Amino acid sequence: MSKRSRTQENGSGLSVVVAGGGTAGHIEPAMAVADAVRELDPTARITALGTHRGLENTIVPERGYDLRLIPPVPLPRKPGVELAKTPWRVARSVAATRKVFADVQADVLIGFGGYVALPAYLAARSYFRSGKRIPVVLHEANASAGIANKVGAKVADRVMAAVPDCGLPGASVVGIPVRSAITNLDRAAARDDARTFFGLDPDAPTLLVFGGSQGAQRLNEAVAPAAAALGAAGIGVLHAYGPKNTIDPSSSPDTPPYVGVSYLNRMDLAYAAADLVICRSGAMTVAEISAVGLPAVYVPLPHGNGEQRLNALPAEQAGAALIVEDDVVTPEWVARTVPDLLGDPGRLQAMSAAASGLGHRDAAAAVARAALELAAAGRGGTSTEGGQR
Repeated sequence: MSKRSRTQENGSGLSVVVAGGGTAGHIEPAMAVADAVRELDPTARITALGTHRGLENTIVPERGYDLRLIPPVPLPRKPGVELAKTPWRVARSVAATRKVFADVQADVLIGFGGYVALPAYLAARSYFRSGKRIPVVLHEANASAGIANKVGAKVADRVMAAVPDCGLPGASVVGIPVRSAITNLDRAAARDDARTFFGLDPDAPTLLVFGGSQGAQRLNEAVAPAAAALGAAGIGVLHAYGPKNTIDPSSSPDTPPYVGVSYLNRMDLAYAAADLVICRSGAMTVAEISAVGLPAVYVPLPHGNGEQRLNALPAEQAGAALIVEDDVVTPEWVARTVPDLLGDPGRLQAMSAAASGLGHRDAAAAVARAALELAAAGRGGTSTEGGQR
């Protein structure tokens, strides 16, 4: 049995709970911070909260962390029967979360927003260990905070954010937690292996297309029909179209491959293989693309509160990306614009340099350190390094 396993079994390691299930935009920051916690304190016990509906059921176990499921709490936007059920659902989920806290002897909660975080915040407010309420660290990734984090900020001991003015007063700006496989990626050094991994042309300018973990049908409809024009321009494509979607690109067999995959489980290699990306602009997506210095065309979701446009705006202002409205991106636009961009190495180099200058590469460590400090203080210790408290 490893030293870490023995330490966790006898209960001497700090117990950290992360709540960020649902979408990849909530899960990936949670996993990045979990990795940072493990790096700072190898004796720490890390537990992730999730529900049976979310991607965490795949991602969390793959990353080697304990996943505990709680009942989901959807938040209907319109009056009706489902909204009337919300208080009961919240109470049920809070009770289940408090049971998890007790089972893992939680020392600290780190929340990232979304429907998993809301009951976790409420449970932490009333959960005590050794006579003390467990501390809460909250991180807001988006330019405009959601409901869960607005509620959580009222009980949080530390509030941290990706950008200023996110709607949470007093939040300290640390950037978005990004896993080390991304922040440490050398795109140029990994390019050949990445293109071999996906079956791409080793030399052709390459476009990466994805719309988040579930794909984006709108991007599929814009890019796949332009396959022939892209191939004729000597451009290879790696297109993640989503597990519930399909694409039917048609290009000449003597042109660079157009490779379609339902899901990218090696985003590091996808970024390394690409010279340009067309994608949505969720906060995590923008953070990762900026961290690796990849030129981007961001197509914000046209609905919601406009947060995706706000996420991408700093990259556009820095010269690292273009923001293009959803209804503008058509097969004709792709066939006309993408070859011009990929045919201008000087512009791509300038965009890449601008992207690399954005963001905070140590955000995951900053959030992890804050959580471990609060947890150690609750235990009566002071240090977060090397498991010493």
